[in-house]
Amino acid sequence: MRTFYNDHHALHHGKVEMFRGELVPCFEVPARADYVLEELKRRRLGAIDTPAEVDEAALARVHAPRYLDFLAGAWDEWVALDPANAQRDALPSYWPIRSFRHDVLPASFPARMGLFSYDAGTPLTAATWAAARAGAGCALAAASHVLQGERAAFALTRPPGHHAGADFFGGYCFLNNAAIATQALRDAGVDRVAVLDIDYHHGNGTQAIFYERADVQFTSIHGDPHTEYPYYLGYADEQGAGAGLGFNRNLPLARGTGFAAWREALRSALAGIAAFKPGALVVSLGLDTFEGDPIAGFKLATPDYLRIGEDLARAGLPTVFVFEGGYAVAEVGVNAVNVLEGFMQQAA
Repeated sequence: MRTFYNDHHALHHGKVEMFRGELVPCFEVPARADYVLEELKRRRLGAIDTPAEVDEAALARVHAPRYLDFLAGAWDEWVALDPANAQRDALPSYWPIRSFRHDVLPASFPARMGLFSYDAGTPLTAATWAAARAGAGCALAAASHVLQGERAAFALTRPPGHHAGADFFGGYCFLNNAAIATQALRDAGVDRVAVLDIDYHHGNGTQAIFYERADVQFTSIHGDPHTEYPYYLGYADEQGAGAGLGFNRNLPLARGTGFAAWREALRSALAGIAAFKPGALVVSLGLDTFEGDPIAGFKLATPDYLRIGEDLARAGLPTVFVFEGGYAVAEVGVNAVNVLEGFMQQAA
């Protein structure tokens, strides 16, 4: 399996995030991807490439132009407010919630940052745009590789993407890599694409992007949003809207769920995907379902990830894997590569 690696990812390294009322060191750190890369090399799972270019038009097929413009210039604007800002990350302070206008683009940078975000746990750094943009390039390259006839490819990139919507960031995510890969597959002629999100946290951004579309089916297995981030989306009654009604499926599970029950949800998800009859599958590969994850609550063990890979391979679809969450840093490499190795062994 070919991996497309974002060698700019480490440039994005947030200092602190707001977590349960206090500023704490960021959970989303460069070592997450480093451990995966080391494990890929150790097991010699396949070639590892770094895409040279990013198709800017492909980003605009998913994200709003004014949002992309904001991300591209945000750091320079942040430093222009105060030269001392060069030594600290930007975190939003204001949000336009119910009854506030969203159509007017404020001149104030802090106001625009709030307009385009939804939490205070996602620091914007000097290299956020470079890292996120390069990561989207990895997702596009992985999709292109599958379009050329390969059974699967892996986009190893951070920051992750599935919480980012068409015009907002949050949950450590800025550009929605899974959605960008999905749209690229559609634009290349794949009639139907299924997106399966197996991160512990619901992929609210991906759901929002495709919620009113019938050509993309979104399915997510995640922690119950009554108690788990992102709280405001991910409920089982969210089934799509308009043309997309019936093409969105959420399978929330209680904190403490073990592998047997989680795997039953996966089987149900894959049965629904089979009924959709897609031409390709995009997997948002979150590893924060692991029993040792510090900000999640499922009880999957390291060997379980081999079984997940096998189950995904049995779907028989061209598959793009996109790296998402997983914050038990020392174990994330083995767990991620277990999924990929299980997939390859079953596919063979």
